[in-house]
Amino acid sequence: MLNYDKTYFLQFTTKANKENYMQILYSNKTITTAKSTKFLGLTLNTTLNWKHHISELIPRLNKACYAIRSIKPFMSPHVLRCTYFSYAHSIMSYGLIFWGNSTERNDIFKIQKQLIRIITNSNKNAPCRELFKSLNILPL
Repeated sequence: MLNYDKTYFLQFTTKANKENYMQILYSNKTITTAKSTKFLGLTLNTTLNWKHHISELIPRLNKACYAIRSIKPFMSPHVLRCTYFSYAHSIMSYGLIFWGNSTERNDIFKIQKQLIRIITNSNKNAPCRELFKSLNILPL
């Protein structure tokens, strides 16, 4: 059975191609048209530009920064690195093959660099290339 409360119609368009108004009927019930929807943890919108998805990732990664900063005085760098992989890296890497080429990915990369600086106890303006190498973490 089709659950009408969870079913949405999403029309994909390009910037040059304006969307056509369409209404989908099934069993005399209208399927809701949406501009964006969440599907398997990825927020899809009509143009597939991933702005909405990345804007949802940023607060989650900021919470990871706060958590790592909070436990830092009590934990070794090895434990902080493990926490990074279990908390922040899992958020960043999910669906990366889809949204990783988006122009907004730089916002995620900035948060990743902030996390690396927290773990290594580096200055907020310190270059991160060597920090990534020392922790054996791939940059986004």
